[in-house]
Amino acid sequence: MQVKKTSMPTGRPRSEATRRLILDAAISLLQDKSIQAISIEAIAREAGVSKATIYRWWESKASVVIDAFIEQHLVKTTLPRGMRPREAITHHFRSFVTQYSGWPGRLVAQIVAEGQSDPTIHRVFRERFHYGRRAVVREMLEEWKNSGDISKGADVEVLMDLIYGPVYMRLMIGHAPLDESFAESHINYICELLGSRS
Repeated sequence: MQVKKTSMPTGRPRSEATRRLILDAAISLLQDKSIQAISIEAIAREAGVSKATIYRWWESKASVVIDAFIEQHLVKTTLPRGMRPREAITHHFRSFVTQYSGWPGRLVAQIVAEGQSDPTIHRVFRERFHYGRRAVVREMLEEWKNSGDISKGADVEVLMDLIYGPVYMRLMIGHAPLDESFAESHINYICELLGSRS
């Protein structure tokens, strides 16, 4: 999957080992602290690098945090090839709910909340994560539509929001749990609603 990156200052090529140290440090700090409670200084200290090293490759603390989230999240919420589209979407949705029910979900909720007062954070989150992930899901839903299992007139953009929107609602409002029962019942309901044939 291609995730769009925001531009970074030019300079020396980024060391993969140092990049991992920085992202791992951010993840470690965020296990028991909020985004607001950590700083670039704290990340640099935890990683054993200078603040200048971090700022050479990331434009802000939010960019580091979002990249740390992406590193953890994408490998655990794959959209597998070789499956029928319905099965691939179902697999992805279940893993997505599992991730958002734990630490990654709490981190996303903080990112969304922080973005209310700082629109730059929402922009970075959209550019570095959301647009790329949405493009991959869109491709699979188009394949599902073209298979004839769902209506040729289905609006894929609306369908994406229909499938994934309730996860963000439960995450942010907390009115109902993000659990296996929800994942199973919701995706089954979507499939029935679309008249999918299996």
